[in-house]
Amino acid sequence: MFDDILRAAPVFLLIAVRALAMIETAPLLSSEAVPQVAKIALAGFAAYGAFPAAQAVPYFGGLSTDLFGLSFVFLVAGEAIIGIIIGFFLTILYAAFSTAGQFFSLQMGFGASETFDPLSQIENPLMGQYLNLVAMLVFLSADGFQRLFLGGFQRSVQSLSTPALVAGREAAVVMLASGLSRLFLDAIIISLPILGTLFLTSLSTGLISKAAPQINILSEGFPISITVAFVLIAATLPFMVEAFGRVVDAAFASLESLYIQIGSQIGGGYGG
Repeated sequence: MFDDILRAAPVFLLIAVRALAMIETAPLLSSEAVPQVAKIALAGFAAYGAFPAAQAVPYFGGLSTDLFGLSFVFLVAGEAIIGIIIGFFLTILYAAFSTAGQFFSLQMGFGASETFDPLSQIENPLMGQYLNLVAMLVFLSADGFQRLFLGGFQRSVQSLSTPALVAGREAAVVMLASGLSRLFLDAIIISLPILGTLFLTSLSTGLISKAAPQINILSEGFPISITVAFVLIAATLPFMVEAFGRVVDAAFASLESLYIQIGSQIGGGYGG
């Protein structure tokens, strides 16, 4: 195995570049809490695992082992773009959980509670961080990393190449655009029960303040909204977990459909 890697070192480097680009943009793995050395080692291990399958693919198997010059630079850039597309698409869908928390944080009175979230690496309200943690646990329980490296990375090695991506670039652009629209749709679906109930709570407190002006509704409204939100979060947590699982499944299904679509456009993904 090691002798084969040494003989086909440029091919192994191309696969490793794709793996590293995916790891640098994939959810959880792209966090700064993960050391860069660990990311590079994981990319090398993933490339080692996918190398036998790549050797059986006409594109990688037909590459010259003495690749040098500008053409090899373009191939490296193309492999990096493929890895970025895979990781970035999953990150887009994963961001739906944090966005859902941001939707109702302001309504429940936690809008000013933004702190740095090491998972999403942005300033995030507390509820967004909470939903990020729940999503992380769901991602792990759904074998997300196994599916990422087996169904996402290794399947892409068998189905996609730089020429294939150039020929099927329209399908990749459509997938990324649909991922952005699905982000807001998933976030609204996840947060709608809490967001709608908090809207009704605010409307009710407003009517009470008009009916009984002597009640200091400003000081009583925030505790009521926070209490109602916490009760709803506890009651709807099974629904959220199920919704998170569907989002993860839809992400990998979209990647699989991209591989199939590009492969059908160019005749099997590698021109054969």
